[in-house]
Amino acid sequence: MKYLIALFMTSLISASNLIAQEPVLLYPGAIPGSKPTPVDYKEIAEEGKDGILRVSKVSQPTLSVFLPAKEKANGTAVIICPGGGYGILAIGHEGYDVARKFNEIGVAAFVLKYRLPNDAIMLDKSFGPLQDAQQAILVLRQNAEKWNINPAKIGVMGFSAGGHLAGSLTVHYGDVKIENAGQQSLRPDFSILIYPVISFRESPHTGSAKNLAGPNLTEAQKDYFSNEKYVDAKTPPTFLIHANDDKTVPVENSIVFNRALVKAGVSSEMHLYQNGGHGFGLNNKTTADQWFDRLINWMKSNQFL
Repeated sequence: MKYLIALFMTSLISASNLIAQEPVLLYPGAIPGSKPTPVDYKEIAEEGKDGILRVSKVSQPTLSVFLPAKEKANGTAVIICPGGGYGILAIGHEGYDVARKFNEIGVAAFVLKYRLPNDAIMLDKSFGPLQDAQQAILVLRQNAEKWNINPAKIGVMGFSAGGHLAGSLTVHYGDVKIENAGQQSLRPDFSILIYPVISFRESPHTGSAKNLAGPNLTEAQKDYFSNEKYVDAKTPPTFLIHANDDKTVPVENSIVFNRALVKAGVSSEMHLYQNGGHGFGLNNKTTADQWFDRLINWMKSNQFL
């Protein structure tokens, strides 16, 4: 009986380590590029009939902190950007669920609830999400000791439009759009892009482009947010997942990014599934293969695990 009670208590303690801490405000003071939030502009979180938790009208960005059990922690950390076409955040299955999965392998995970572009709350809505992604990696490096993470093993991950945001940080980390008095590096050490929006020119996801920058994108905006154009030899190692039958974000998005990585001599790995469509999160139900297992192998081979 004593053994069973001890086992039960151990299970409770382990489970508690997989629960997110209180969300951390991304900015200690004023949010860059923001306007005063209208009184009727309220964040909405609701679970759909499909069981997916979605958040909209985000004006106050936060990080939800998921730390692994101390005996498992290996120092690696990842910032997770949920998708949703820059209109909502599918923060459940493309955020919290993924964070818990990382905790199981000893990786600290930080779900970024980034601002969703809206002229009502932003001076230039096209750069709001990128500011939040840059601030997220700054916060992690500033608090590395507190969270027991290695500042040289911090990656970024994104799904769909969150993949576009993660990809934007991956290639535009040097175009600093936040206050960074200490000149801290904003470069991710690795990038994980899951059925990502990559290009606003080749096979673009027009909904994401419109929500991010408006219906009348300039040529300069189309170029800047076509992330494949900015890959160079300093771009972080990247892992990509996509399904060939994705009708929402065509597979060509991942293909053009991988092609640019190869051309620049950057380590990369891409897995394309025959089926799966879009938005499958951790579980592509059309195959017995688990892409997260492939990710673990890749992280090990690149010394991130």
